Amino acid sequence: MAAASYNEPMGVAALDYVRALAPYQAGKPIEELAREYGLDPASIVKLASNENPLGMPPSARQAIAQATELARYPDANGFELKAALAARYRVPMQWITLGNGSNDILELAAAVTLAPGTSAVYAQYAFAVYALATQARGARAIVVPARDYGHDLDAMAAAVAPDTRIVFIANPNNPTGTFVAHDRIAAFLARVPRHVLVVLDEAYNEYLPPQLRFDSTQWVHEYPNLLVVRTFSKAFGLAGLRVGFGIAQAPITDLLNRVRQPFNVNTLAQVAALAALADDDFVARSYALNQRGLAELCAGFEQLRLPYVPSHGNFVMVRVGPAERVYEELLKRGVIVRPIASYGLPQWLRVSVGLPQENARFLDALQQALAAVS
Repeated sequence: MAAASYNEPMGVAALDYVRALAPYQAGKPIEELAREYGLDPASIVKLASNENPLGMPPSARQAIAQATELARYPDANGFELKAALAARYRVPMQWITLGNGSNDILELAAAVTLAPGTSAVYAQYAFAVYALATQARGARAIVVPARDYGHDLDAMAAAVAPDTRIVFIANPNNPTGTFVAHDRIAAFLARVPRHVLVVLDEAYNEYLPPQLRFDSTQWVHEYPNLLVVRTFSKAFGLAGLRVGFGIAQAPITDLLNRVRQPFNVNTLAQVAALAALADDDFVARSYALNQRGLAELCAGFEQLRLPYVPSHGNFVMVRVGPAERVYEELLKRGVIVRPIASYGLPQWLRVSVGLPQENARFLDALQQALAAVS
């Protein structure tokens, strides 16, 4: 294993590969835009962070209101939430790891597999956290060129090297919205060496239409090197509470729990997630609203003659040309979207699906912004 390299320009020794990291940039908060442009926060439309426009389920709000014991630490093992997840996905409780959002599970997976002298495989245009988690451990990134803005699983399987310890697959993928079908994932899992951890990141799974859904969690029974990752931040409407989970066989779960921080999922997050998990009506409404919103946005892009990538998530990636300038013009009009030049897509914006009136507001503002930069 290569020796770690340190740099101490300010008297504090720090790893060179950590200093080289570019911090993750979240979507601009509404309050920040309001301060910058002197806007009324209530007038701002935020379509930047793939949040659920329906907000938190009423069932989750009620559960939070009834959670009165907050002076004590949360259940470190999340027994009730794990039991409900185990029943829902038909796996043993010992196969479930809870996280402070699914991002936490991704970081834990990197922590138990990566170090200097190892490598991770992921796709071009894949979720930014894969690159950050890899670099933070001093590991080598093997970035496989995208195929039609999505994962080329044959090329990814071929790219696995002797030092590869983990492969990340986002399905559907953020920010491109692309999706890999069941048979291609199955073929990929069959090809990957068993000592390589495969992370199947399914944050947007609940937004898939019924004909594309498949029960990936049952593959965990067959593949001891598979970790399926899900979140409550999207269709379940709990982004502000930060709760996600991973499903893997016991040996992987044991490793994740060795590096997991104690009490990483707080009491309110646990009770809200437990309620949201049982709220099938809310998830169904979220799915239906999203399907309608995707259609509204795509119809608007077609009317404006803007290329876009058909999406299987709750967002759409659209090519607008001078994206940074268009983004700034949208901000002036009180609309926040996501520029994605950091993904190597400088001409594109990612737009989250909102409520019908929010989608209409964005499309109107987009037309004005395009005119302003032309």
